[in-house]
Amino acid sequence: METNGVKTKPSCYTQSGVDIDAGDRVKKRISKSIKQTYTKCVLHKEGAFGAMFSMSNNSMEKPVLVSSMDGVGTKVKLAVSTGKHYGIGCDLVNHSINDILTCGAKPLFFLDYFACAKQNDDVVLQLIDGMSTACKAAGMALIGGETAQMSDVYAPEEYDLAACIVGVVDEDDIINGSKITPGNSIIGIPSSGLHTNGYTLARKVLIEECGYALDKVAPRLRRTLGEDLLEPHRSYLDEVTKIREITEVRGIAHITGGGFEGNVSRILPDHCKSKIDTNVWRPQPIFSLIQKSGNIPKEEMYRVFNMGIGLVIVIKQSDKNLVCNQIEGSICIGEIVKGSGVELEF
Repeated sequence: METNGVKTKPSCYTQSGVDIDAGDRVKKRISKSIKQTYTKCVLHKEGAFGAMFSMSNNSMEKPVLVSSMDGVGTKVKLAVSTGKHYGIGCDLVNHSINDILTCGAKPLFFLDYFACAKQNDDVVLQLIDGMSTACKAAGMALIGGETAQMSDVYAPEEYDLAACIVGVVDEDDIINGSKITPGNSIIGIPSSGLHTNGYTLARKVLIEECGYALDKVAPRLRRTLGEDLLEPHRSYLDEVTKIREITEVRGIAHITGGGFEGNVSRILPDHCKSKIDTNVWRPQPIFSLIQKSGNIPKEEMYRVFNMGIGLVIVIKQSDKNLVCNQIEGSICIGEIVKGSGVELEF
């Protein structure tokens, strides 16, 4: 090891698998990227033990904080295989934004957690750049995070990523599904692909069983398999904001793990059933490739994946044309009827 031209011995901690110098080095390099996300509400100095965010400028009469914590699952394994990590940072932020959007919350700030066996500077920089870009686009501050090197826990080159997001909504504007009634329309907004769910099954079918290469164009696709699978998770902040300006939103479901049945059911009040006609839209080719390659039943596909619809919004039936004309790609995919649960029509 050499520091300022002077040869030094590696520290005991470095020899045991934790490189403190690497952590300090990356912190200096990501500083500019993170600071671009700061708003006037961020009060702490860089390097503080705790992050501070002021709510003094909030004009809501009854502000309610909304928080969520999540990760991106085994999609990180594809990032490791391809060396492309920027989109994973975007995934983490946008997935989190969509989760609190379901309550009607506006994102305020974001904190991330990165854990690995041994820190790779390029990986961390790509991830932070992706997170910073997505946070800035949402007007949200990336105010803190943690990087952990644990060679005894993670395999070489592998890492895990998680985050906590905090947003705010006026208590009178909370969206919780309680206003949903039979006769309401269900609007679907397209996903950008698999988003961040179903990757364990996708990898097993496409890579392990079929042997498709990530750097080659697989059947039915127009770009490489890796590009299709790593397409970043889409944020619906702009769309939801616009819809709320033109009509009352009665319920929002983020279609993640569990598909339509597992997520739309979470917003339905008693005695209301969601009927969704899967024939009114066509999922992206990647879903067809997975289904046919693995001979997976259609019902299972819609239970595991978003199948081309990333967000579901429930509104009054009289406003469905207004919304679909204003929001690009949106389509009425069903209606609310008397009953319970979620019914998919194939």
